[in-house]
Amino acid sequence: MMLAPALTPLSGLDATLAAQGFAVLNAHGLNEMLSAPPGALAAWPAYWDRLPADGYLRDGGRYRRRRHSCFIVEGEVVTQVAHRPHWQPVSYNALHGGIQRHFEPIEPALVADPLWSRWLAGMAARASALRGPRTWYVEAHPFRIDTTDGIGRPTPEGAHRDGVDLVTVTLISRVGIKGGETRVFEAQGTAGQRFTLSEPFSTLLLDDERVIHESTPIQPLDPAVGGHRDTLVLTFRSGGFQGPENS
Repeated sequence: MMLAPALTPLSGLDATLAAQGFAVLNAHGLNEMLSAPPGALAAWPAYWDRLPADGYLRDGGRYRRRRHSCFIVEGEVVTQVAHRPHWQPVSYNALHGGIQRHFEPIEPALVADPLWSRWLAGMAARASALRGPRTWYVEAHPFRIDTTDGIGRPTPEGAHRDGVDLVTVTLISRVGIKGGETRVFEAQGTAGQRFTLSEPFSTLLLDDERVIHESTPIQPLDPAVGGHRDTLVLTFRSGGFQGPENS
């Protein structure tokens, strides 16, 4: 049985995020933030069908597909920067940290969609409400976790922080799977919550300084058919992108 998350309306999102270190916005609230009508994002899931395989999985798995692009957000202005590798320190990602991982960029047609810039600016505003107005360095990661290996691991590194200010995780779709439960814990305590994102475009926001997070493995409902879980992960960091030069 899947546990549904407690949802926060857009009007209370910043206060809830500040109070407990995380919040979940439903699809209606996301559309409200984007000033978009229902169904405005209906064409987006097709981009996840074209994600290349992740060749960096150190557990030998074949279950993850992804792209990666970087942006700078200053108020309402969103600028894509020159393509760069994804890098995390070992202290935040013991499994894949310390190496420059080169992924294919996000498809230009998705980045050119006006709702893409509106989305990044809207979430950057949440980061500014949390930390104060500033320039935000954003890394965008469309992920597909599938059941090619019989099991797929959304967070093979385990429960973790990302070394940024704000993390957002948006469920794009769940197809033919069980599992994929989200778990959020206090970074400096023992309290935690678990729930499953099931509504397309519902979004989890995480204060990365205060909480750690993970998602449990997925398995197919029908092994003969398989299944997948698609997400869009955005990270917002002040002071520059993560890289060996900023470690």
